[in-house]
Amino acid sequence: MRQLRVTILDLVTKGPTNSMYARVMNQNLASIMPQVVGVWCEELGHKVRFICYTGREDLHQELLEETDIVFIGAFTRSALTAYAISNVFRSRGAVTVLGGPHARSYPQDAARYFDYVVGFTDKSLVQDILSDCAPHRPLGQQLQAKQQPTELPGVQERWKFIEPTLAKAPTSFKIVPMLGSMGCPYTCGFCVDAKVDYQPLSFEQISEDLKFLRTKIKRPIVAWHDPNFGVRFQEYMRAIETAIPPNSIDFIAESTLSLLSEPHLARMKQNGFKAILPGIESWYDMGDKSRTGRQTGQEKVRQVADHINLILRYIPYVQVNFVLGLDTDKGPEPFELTKQFLDAAPGAFPAFSLLTAFGQSAPFNLSLQKEGRVLPFPFHFLDNNHAMNVRPKNYAWPEFYDHVVEVSRHAFSWPMIAKRMMLNRGWIPKWFNFVRSVSSEGFGRIAYHTKMRERLDNNRAIRQFIEGETTELPNFYLRKIQGKLGPLWNMLPAGAVMHEHLAYLNSQDANLIMPLPLDPPPALAQATA
Repeated sequence: MRQLRVTILDLVTKGPTNSMYARVMNQNLASIMPQVVGVWCEELGHKVRFICYTGREDLHQELLEETDIVFIGAFTRSALTAYAISNVFRSRGAVTVLGGPHARSYPQDAARYFDYVVGFTDKSLVQDILSDCAPHRPLGQQLQAKQQPTELPGVQERWKFIEPTLAKAPTSFKIVPMLGSMGCPYTCGFCVDAKVDYQPLSFEQISEDLKFLRTKIKRPIVAWHDPNFGVRFQEYMRAIETAIPPNSIDFIAESTLSLLSEPHLARMKQNGFKAILPGIESWYDMGDKSRTGRQTGQEKVRQVADHINLILRYIPYVQVNFVLGLDTDKGPEPFELTKQFLDAAPGAFPAFSLLTAFGQSAPFNLSLQKEGRVLPFPFHFLDNNHAMNVRPKNYAWPEFYDHVVEVSRHAFSWPMIAKRMMLNRGWIPKWFNFVRSVSSEGFGRIAYHTKMRERLDNNRAIRQFIEGETTELPNFYLRKIQGKLGPLWNMLPAGAVMHEHLAYLNSQDANLIMPLPLDPPPALAQATA
């Protein structure tokens, strides 16, 4: 096989940005799988150029270099950017490959704009694509490995791609991505990992990677990209404790409350865990994840608040994750309970996500499509915050947005921000929470949701679209996309802005592509929205 010029593009964000928060965080949200593919391509004898797009690079300049094949990793929110880039490279004769969450969620749509669309991916599949390296048009090939890879290149093997990405950070706050497991033992219907079997990776590899990191960075910060860190808690802790001195690396992880018992928290503190992102999601469901059993409503609020306050005594930074608009929610009570929780555990940073059905990524999405509740919002807005593409089961849209605005204003009021800063320990948690509160995640989203609520009353086109009465995209959304994409807007292929939102339902293929969680967990990734 001839040596190919391979370009690998990790799309951390969907367009140019120069916000303070993006400047600090975007390069810290790089995905693991594009780096893995880069290692595999080099091992197979090819020349690799790796680009992590954080929104500050001159993407037009980056696209000028000639290449034979391009691998792009993208979340759905960056799909239109990926489509535009693919269109540019294909027009020059290059072959393009899409992987990542969007490829697994919307393979039918992505196949219109890429030569290959991949789900589960291993080295053998990458080798097959490189050996073929041929255009497949008008529809690309949808491919996936038989199972998840049982091992992946570690930090040392990926370092040549990690290091230049971290160099883009304007501060010393630089996060190295690591992965100890794939899949999740829980089966939350809305979750992209609901049907991905839990599988730990090599704990020996974890130890070696941690040893290596301490030779490269004075005090490394590691973010675990595991969908649910600590399922095999003892093995994880032993891998850390046998590799490095206590509290010599700062760790960030997403986990469930059920795993965060006080003995576990004490051991995590000893081993340097500085931030934890547990999911609460609902006050009426998922008691196994929150360690509340059958408790619901106010009793669950009290129990979870006590648990979060316990965690804060050991871990200085806690982000709690909520999903708004679940079918179990009805009336003002869920939002009132969330406000009660925030008052009872004010030290935790709340992250609110609007219920979103990402194509065929989760089993619950098929039911939503059968019920006719999924809306054809362009991919650009599917970031868990700027659009909810599921019509709520128990709310009219104006009522729902009233509640969203109210709970957001409560969470990011000045008194709550002050309490949060007062209770946070250390200048980094204080600074990070403050910046998140007053930037796009706090004040920015309050403003956006407030404007959206006003538009429901004043803009008939938006109201008809969001009610599912029409699939014609209002100009408001079109202008938003055009403004964000900038020069890439003119590179979009015809018809790319809209997609077949019922493709999962209409698909005749029984072997649906399911997600492979090798990218930042949603709770961490949403920080770029």
